[in-house]
Amino acid sequence: MVNLTPEQREVGQHNYYSAVTEYERRMSRRDFMWRSIIAGGATAAGVGAMYFGYNQPSDPVNVAVIGTGDEGSVLMGAINPDYVTVKAICDIRPSSIHRAFHGDWSSNNAKKVRPGLMDVYGWNTEDEARRNVKVYTDWQECVRDPDIQGVIIATPLFLHAPMAVAAMNAGKHVLCEKLMAHNVPQCKLMCRAAAENGAFLSVGHQRHYSILYDNAVNLIEWGLLGELHHIRAQWHRGNLPGSDSWCVPMPGGELSRRLDRNGNPIRVDKIMSDVRSFERQIADLNEDSSSDRRDILKLRAKMAQWLAMDADREVDAARYGYIDDHEVYGEGRTRTALEELIRWRLWDRTGGGLMAELGSHQLDAASIFISALGKKTGKHVHPLTVHAVGGRHTFPQDRDAEDHVYCMFEFPGQGYDYDFDVGYDDVVNNYPDTERGIPSYDEVNDKKIVVSYSSINGNGYGGYGEIVMGSKGTLILDREKEALLYKKSDTYAKAGVKPKGGSAVLDTSASGDAAPAQAAQSGPVSRGYREEIEHWAWCIASGSPDNQPRCNGPIALADATIALTAKQAIKNSQRRGGHGFIQFEHGWFDPDSNECPEATSIEEANRLFQQEMQNLKMS
Repeated sequence: MVNLTPEQREVGQHNYYSAVTEYERRMSRRDFMWRSIIAGGATAAGVGAMYFGYNQPSDPVNVAVIGTGDEGSVLMGAINPDYVTVKAICDIRPSSIHRAFHGDWSSNNAKKVRPGLMDVYGWNTEDEARRNVKVYTDWQECVRDPDIQGVIIATPLFLHAPMAVAAMNAGKHVLCEKLMAHNVPQCKLMCRAAAENGAFLSVGHQRHYSILYDNAVNLIEWGLLGELHHIRAQWHRGNLPGSDSWCVPMPGGELSRRLDRNGNPIRVDKIMSDVRSFERQIADLNEDSSSDRRDILKLRAKMAQWLAMDADREVDAARYGYIDDHEVYGEGRTRTALEELIRWRLWDRTGGGLMAELGSHQLDAASIFISALGKKTGKHVHPLTVHAVGGRHTFPQDRDAEDHVYCMFEFPGQGYDYDFDVGYDDVVNNYPDTERGIPSYDEVNDKKIVVSYSSINGNGYGGYGEIVMGSKGTLILDREKEALLYKKSDTYAKAGVKPKGGSAVLDTSASGDAAPAQAAQSGPVSRGYREEIEHWAWCIASGSPDNQPRCNGPIALADATIALTAKQAIKNSQRRGGHGFIQFEHGWFDPDSNECPEATSIEEANRLFQQEMQNLKMS
């Protein structure tokens, strides 16, 4: 995220941990938890429950997982069997079903975050796993399963709302991956379905369950950063044409730009080419060697996964709502329904591009940080405006999704006067005018916080994270793994915390004790997936409407509205004579209002809602 020396990072870590230690001492909230963790009295699996204040259900909640691909497998890998029992999975791709049971063997890290249900529940064979888990290809049949209490949805974005609403209408609770839905009307209909059915609806913005981020919120609320001015967020990736994580290999191969001696395009089948490579590697190993046997097992597991990927070619994607498109590529190339299924993130009809897949996470974090300036209400502070541009600067015209986006948001600062609806120039250039309702400049709180966000492909410098800048300090959240805290912009001075009035300040004359917090947070930092599933399960088991997921429907609606409005601003900027500036409306964030950024009038909004409601009934 930033270019810091090891010494500067060590200073930032010390300042952060000493501030967290002092905060907890003064608030006297988690001393018992810290003592338990440091003494070994709490396992890593139990820290979330102790920290966020939930309990283990008396019986695990029975759930189905619909969509067992990349994100679905991550969520299954984060499951705590004491909280959740996976009774069913649903997917239309053989590769996703295979990965759901066996895990992802594409790399050591992939296997770690996507271990598969056999590892999660200790089943020795797929046959044993299938005796415990039903396998569906029809999601509508799955949500009607009477054995299921809750449904985890991790499908392509355009299917979130139809599946979630159907599940809640069938009496199920829902944990849906982010982005909440494909458009704002769909998000609001999900919120209404949850309210009408008394369902616990949780949406997977997992930073709400990150202890690292929650501690950051506490320090901001405590006043250590002073008055916030600016938040800089980014998610930069090195994806390039030919090496793009969103453009995964197609089963059966595809025609390349290379030509054979007869001038015809050469078909490249990367999946089966890899399978043949695995076979050669296995043949070169010695089964009598223990180290070679381990390598052989890994290669065979990879080969089985790749063969399952090749079997995806048999999926009739059009039967499940995916479509052929003859207008996408140009140069005579078309996109099949199968490609839309496998590469769904590339298309506006099925996905939401960079703002939905990446930007929504960090704008959610920015909203959480800004909301911390006031009292914790469980609601986001909503942005006032967005100015955004973007486009395909690196990739060819083989997709809808932009590969570069740049956004600038204005959020209200502390004490911002929402009732003042007159332009800044009127205040500055005019005397007070009581008849026109124009106050003097001194009478208006026009303070704003600017949040800048960029997501690019082609150069991954800086990775991803957020930098929060205030009048007294700077806080860096790097890759959801590390927090660094500095007094103002000084990255070299160690600082402790001194009380000042009702808040606190960083002070270089106070050394600070970083040891307790550092010891309590030793080991791998949880990104919050496990905790969000545990808390959702606890809410279901409790049955009390007073217990709500930390990222429930209205909060997730706000995140989706921010991301989708920025996406619309980018589209506007690409039109001749258009501009990428949009002012947010309060009604867009209200689940009970039909106002939405996709409509320019309430009449048009009402028509969109009627259309979406009809689409949901037909699903």
